Amino acid sequence: MRLVLQLVARLLLIVVLCLGAATVWATFDAYRSVDRAIAASAQRVAQALQALYWRELLLRSSRAREHLLPVPDWRTLETVKLISPGVCVEFQPAVAFEKPLCGQSEGLGKAPPRWFAAIVPTFLGSHAEVIRPVSPRAASAGTVVATPDGAAAVSLAWEYILNVIDVALLMAAAIALLASLAIAHALAPARTIVTALQRMARGQYRTKLPRFRSMELAMIGSAVGALGNRLEEATEQRAALTRRLIEIRDDERRALARELHDEFGQNLSAILAFANTIETASTKDNSTGIAQDARMISQATHHLMASLRDALKRLRNPLPKELGLEASLVNLVDSWRSQSAARPTIQLDLRGDLTDISGPAATTAYRVAQECLTNALRHGVAREISLRVERRAGEDDALLIRVEDDGGGDAARVAQSAGFGLTGIRERVTAAGGSLSILPARGGLSVAATIPLAA
Repeated sequence: MRLVLQLVARLLLIVVLCLGAATVWATFDAYRSVDRAIAASAQRVAQALQALYWRELLLRSSRAREHLLPVPDWRTLETVKLISPGVCVEFQPAVAFEKPLCGQSEGLGKAPPRWFAAIVPTFLGSHAEVIRPVSPRAASAGTVVATPDGAAAVSLAWEYILNVIDVALLMAAAIALLASLAIAHALAPARTIVTALQRMARGQYRTKLPRFRSMELAMIGSAVGALGNRLEEATEQRAALTRRLIEIRDDERRALARELHDEFGQNLSAILAFANTIETASTKDNSTGIAQDARMISQATHHLMASLRDALKRLRNPLPKELGLEASLVNLVDSWRSQSAARPTIQLDLRGDLTDISGPAATTAYRVAQECLTNALRHGVAREISLRVERRAGEDDALLIRVEDDGGGDAARVAQSAGFGLTGIRERVTAAGGSLSILPARGGLSVAATIPLAA
């Protein structure tokens, strides 16, 4: 899962938890606000009745004080305005047939769900009535008792919660959106770092990264840049060492070729001359057995000399230095074709301009083609082999050598092989800054090498 999505998911979880906490707090505050409204209503009505009590006391002094209140004057619209919605107020001691005076509770909002009306009182308890004296100085003046209307109280709490939750949901959505955009913007440079690492995996080690504002990302970018520089230096050193080893090995091959030619070649020629002399002398003396042995020695010597010539061809300097890459490849294919009619069919496909390719690139291409053809002919049962050499012009000026055969074989096993020939061409291609791949082809294997011509 992407890091941005993980952070956004965690942020949404935090928002949901905060929203749940806000809902619980809003429920508690809304429910308890009814208690505050009951107390305030009782206090306001008590103060209004206190003024009415003292007025009646002054104007109707002939009446007993306990009969001053309530009088019809207190049940007015002005008194109703002092009572909060969902609260009922009554005067005690009450006269017969007097009903509580309640605040307007119609149109308080949507009716709450049944589960809300059942759960909230269960967990938060019921509302207590509030008693206030009409006059603290005259206890006989009576008291005002304010009680809540249960259904109206729950409706008020539900309406308050809806208002709070609407704002909370809007803020939560805005916070989640803006925070997600901020997170995505903050992590956007990570994609640049990943792209740089992917280029490094393809061999482009020196990748310049932009300067990041975040200190952590800047440290990562600096580490990636330093790693790329070290990889580039190590690769250059390894390539130089490999080229030097190849040069030393080529020098040894040439020295070995001279030694084989000078020592073994001359000795084999001498053996062949002695065998011919013995055969001639034996023929004159009618020594059939000796003549037959001499001819067998001559045949064995010819076979050894042919093998020596093949070895010398492989050990001496490659033909590209003498004939050029195109002519040397044609000569290589023709030499394989001429060795035996039973050999598989070899198709040569040359594409692009190969005339100006020389130096290490031409030598590497020739060695790759030579080794791949040798492996296909000696270790497989191919009936058809295709050698394709293509020059890809443009910005990526490179040489592609591809050898395919239909002789079967396991591409994975061959790719992991530590044989001298395959190891040698892999070293040459790597030293030239190229790449080598071994993949399955139709009925066989496909060995492809890409050699940069700028190397």
